Amino acid sequence: MNTSLEPIARRAVLRSAVSGLGAAMITAGISGCGPGEQDAPMPPQEPATPPSAQITPGARERRRVLLAYFSRAGENYYYGGRTNLDVGNTEVLAGTIGNLIACDVHRIEAADPYPDGYDATVARNVREQDGNARPAMASPLASIEEYDTVLLASGIWNVRAPMIMTTFAESYDFTGKTIHAVTTHAMSGLGTTEQDYARSCPGATIGEGLAVRGEDVRDAGPAAEAWLRRTGLLQDRSSPAG
Repeated sequence: MNTSLEPIARRAVLRSAVSGLGAAMITAGISGCGPGEQDAPMPPQEPATPPSAQITPGARERRRVLLAYFSRAGENYYYGGRTNLDVGNTEVLAGTIGNLIACDVHRIEAADPYPDGYDATVARNVREQDGNARPAMASPLASIEEYDTVLLASGIWNVRAPMIMTTFAESYDFTGKTIHAVTTHAMSGLGTTEQDYARSCPGATIGEGLAVRGEDVRDAGPAAEAWLRRTGLLQDRSSPAG
């Protein structure tokens, strides 16, 4: 169920409006995992190729999965230190998933972009979490009505997804849809994403999530494939399409 893809860094399907900071103990008033857990950084490398924006005739009827992700490049957490990422960890993971299944990919982007600096992003995340903010999205999707399943992918910042993911979740009607949380993190796994999405998306079914440590994201293909098979999103070629 592969599609031809091209790097998300250059092009994203259904252009919108997810590699952000790792989250270790941070001094900006955060105890536990830092906001930057969103994408525990790795040395810059080429991301896995994401799904192409090209939709072949009849594909729209078959593609009922949306992968919506938020990712931040720039200075990130890395094994207790810092590194600079050209491509965010969540974007790399989104490309891996997009190479394995037929889905539409939408990059969630902030109308007010997050800083390149780690500490500045930590500080902004603290303000947004403390204020229960809903950061505005750039070029949001008009609708998600045609999708049955939505993968919501982001990093974990201070135990939860960045607040812009709540903005996205509350902007659409998820009634009757299945949501799977996908996260890159330093130590918090899925964080509170499943509870948060259940609260923000009444009427949705919260399915099994996938959490990948940021430092391991470029080797996450087998884990992502196993998860996609468990959730029924990836089937053998001989199996009938769902």
